[in-house]
Amino acid sequence: MLAVVAVLIALGVAGPVPALAVVALAGAAASTLAGVRLSRLTIGPDAPAGPPAGRLARRRAARPRRAAALLHAAVVAAGLTAAVLPLASAGYRPAAAAAGLAGTTALLGGGLCSLYRSRRSVRGRLHRLLDQAAPGVCLVLTAWLLLPYAAVPAPMRLAVAVALGLLAVDALAVLTGAGRDSGTARCRGGSALTLFALVLLAGLPAGPAGGRVALLAVPPLVVGVLLVAAGVRQVAQPVPARRAALVWPRAVLPPVAVAFAVVHQLQAGLLPDRTAVLLALAVVPPLVVRQLVNTAAATSTDESAAVPDPMPAPAPAGPDGVAGRAGLLRALAGRPEPGCGALLVVDLHLTELPGRLVRDDVAAEAVRRARAVVAHDGEVFDLTGTGIAVVSGSGPVLAYALGTRLLTALSRPYEVSGAVLRSRPSIGLTELGSGQPEDLFRQADLARRRAAQLGRDRVEWYDAYLEEQLVRRLDLERELPGAVARGELDLVYQPVLGLADRAPVGTEALLRWRNPMLGTVFPAELLPVAEDLDIVGELGTWVLDRACRQLADWTVGGRRMWMAVNVTTRELTSPDFVPRTAAVLEAYGVGPDQLVVEVAEPKVAAELPTVVARLAGLRSMGIRTALDDFRAEHASLAQLRRLPIDLLKVGPEVATAGADPHRPLLDVVVTVAERLGLEVVAEELESAHQVEGAHRAGCRYGQGFELARPATAERVEAYFEEFPSTSC
Repeated sequence: MLAVVAVLIALGVAGPVPALAVVALAGAAASTLAGVRLSRLTIGPDAPAGPPAGRLARRRAARPRRAAALLHAAVVAAGLTAAVLPLASAGYRPAAAAAGLAGTTALLGGGLCSLYRSRRSVRGRLHRLLDQAAPGVCLVLTAWLLLPYAAVPAPMRLAVAVALGLLAVDALAVLTGAGRDSGTARCRGGSALTLFALVLLAGLPAGPAGGRVALLAVPPLVVGVLLVAAGVRQVAQPVPARRAALVWPRAVLPPVAVAFAVVHQLQAGLLPDRTAVLLALAVVPPLVVRQLVNTAAATSTDESAAVPDPMPAPAPAGPDGVAGRAGLLRALAGRPEPGCGALLVVDLHLTELPGRLVRDDVAAEAVRRARAVVAHDGEVFDLTGTGIAVVSGSGPVLAYALGTRLLTALSRPYEVSGAVLRSRPSIGLTELGSGQPEDLFRQADLARRRAAQLGRDRVEWYDAYLEEQLVRRLDLERELPGAVARGELDLVYQPVLGLADRAPVGTEALLRWRNPMLGTVFPAELLPVAEDLDIVGELGTWVLDRACRQLADWTVGGRRMWMAVNVTTRELTSPDFVPRTAAVLEAYGVGPDQLVVEVAEPKVAAELPTVVARLAGLRSMGIRTALDDFRAEHASLAQLRRLPIDLLKVGPEVATAGADPHRPLLDVVVTVAERLGLEVVAEELESAHQVEGAHRAGCRYGQGFELARPATAERVEAYFEEFPSTSC
């Protein structure tokens, strides 16, 4: 539909099709499509089949059907209004458009009243009116400056400008508000656009200028009626979660529109008239009143917070801090609109586990310290026995500084009931937009969880990507336990090739988790979750068993090669790792020299003595060992002599350092490895240049996408058939 309308507008601008004919065709087509959709909702059932309900419930269930009928009539009236304009004479076109505008307005109003119920308080209505007053005056001024003035009476021009400005600011508020994805918001936005188009048509001047105005009315008319139909269809569906309101369009678009209109007037050689000057001055009073109202609300809040409490104590809280959270939500709901400031949620995280009475004393002391830090800049709420919240009126930078001061104050030891307790607080911070209180608290709490995951003693901001990460993490933690039993784990194998003849000498087993809901999860995302859930051993046992079984199948075919298996430091340092590995090799009849156990170098330093002992135990059995992700730093080179390994795997940051004008780093690593009797494997080779550089530096083996990509066992076996049998 939009493509057809675009073609019609292009024809109207070029000249082959008259502008009023474009309006008639586009309006009739869009209204027909919207009317068909609304008619289906009109003749549909009042409510889905179910148990009998009361009269009030039946009336509420029938409300969308009644609204669909009224809005159906409204879009039909709008389409008929656009269709009759080419048929009416020039003198009667404004009257016909005005009649259609009046009928469409009445029908749209009735339909919207059936859908929309406002629960906004008197204060909220006042703030909303003040927030929309200044942008509305700006848009009225824009319409006044841009509307044609030749042969148009000033009162009619002003009435049209006021109608256009009010409709535009209402559409802007609906399309940028917190509930802009709801069905009622789409209906309101579509209704405003439809009336906007009809007002333009009603104000058509005589002569060629009327054609240009008529073409401007086509896009809002088409989009408006389609939005009305889409909104009614969405009303019967679950309402999506409210999002934060977009403040910048309401603050930026109206002034930009005024500036554009003024430039247009000046280019036409016209100066602003008296009405334009009065409209420009009318922008000032709403801004002043809005600022005074916000200042009065902030002053009352500060005065209530500044009243000294004769007995400082935390906010009352019942079990699990229900009352404290309820008070916080009430404070967030009662803040001036649009909201400004920040919400900080603090988790003390006591390192010891004291009793209930001691926790209450710690909470009281934490609230006292927080109040001393916050002073008159905000309110403090006791959420639980080990958590508090702070509502601050400061901006983002000052709120973050407040969070750092809270960290310092709350980290000091707590001397209560004869005991000294320590805490490691984590603070989540979110800006107070125009969202719902529950959403703001959830955002700050998600940021607080992120701070706890990153090691505590820190302040973290909320953002949408953070929420996606946390939700993803929660899904992983929920689905990973039991993945082995459900058969969701899989292995792919990446061949290791000799760089001299490009023949395969071994493979590396790579873990993949194929979850129906989460898709394919790679080890970089999987293993940290497994470590937190303490199921790394279970996963490692499965990987070792499956890799050795596959290696035994390939060995039966007469091919001798190694299989590399990655293990974490926690798994390697477990007491039963060496005997468990020997038992698996014996069960499948695999030679010890065919298995390579890889451990990542960055994780070795923390438990170096135990790692050295386990690697030595593996080598004593004939199992080869490898050090993966070698970084070639000074500390890495120093501990390389202590590690009993056979293979050294270097990544691209080492292999591609040959472009450095100084001495090539890879040459140094290869030289050190040769002196220690180690063989170097260059991994993650993704270009022919990297492969050639690694071979020229002296690396014996290579691995990467340029040589062979990871694949299933069947595809790797078919790849092996292209080469003669080799031995490791």
